[in-house]
Amino acid sequence: MTTLSKTFFTRIEQVQQSMLVLSFLILVALPLLLAYVSLGQSFYTYLFSLSLWSAFFVLAIRPLADLFPQVLWLRPLVILRKGFGTFSASFIVAIMISKFITYGNAHLMHYVAPEAWSLTKATVLATLADISAVILLVTSNKFSKRVLGENWKCVQKLAYVYFYFGALYEYIVYHSLVALSMVCVVGALSLGAFVYKRRVVLLQTI
Repeated sequence: MTTLSKTFFTRIEQVQQSMLVLSFLILVALPLLLAYVSLGQSFYTYLFSLSLWSAFFVLAIRPLADLFPQVLWLRPLVILRKGFGTFSASFIVAIMISKFITYGNAHLMHYVAPEAWSLTKATVLATLADISAVILLVTSNKFSKRVLGENWKCVQKLAYVYFYFGALYEYIVYHSLVALSMVCVVGALSLGAFVYKRRVVLLQTI
């Protein structure tokens, strides 16, 4: 395939809008559901899995598109990073809101307590991932982009903190080999894309 159809781009835009709508619905409905209905640990595991896979897509798709420029359909998928990133963070923030509904200010105080920043059981990783999720979700809009200006891209790089720390917490605490594999894949792709782009730039200067 040498060109991409208009329908392909239309579908991408539709997926993007669907992910943003889903994210909004998650933020509205999920906190109340988690706060007032006992759904069990397996349901939380499912939510964390959805969040992690979405974040994995966000950080894997750009280096994949950089490494394989000849695969034309990969580059347009980079557009979906906003939708999937918001979708991923909305689960984490919804869980945080549900805990605030249940425990009130005690849950907010948790984030300034020494235990939340302890290396024991890697709780510091979970704390940093949670805070990063809030910042990313709050700034994932055009208004924040205008206000922050050039600093907006720097703030969005917290996606790496959010993904890596969240995934490593899953591996350390729950021994998830899938989470560790995701960290390795994203790390390898990011490094490969960096080396590839530097090589291209070097060749262009010769």
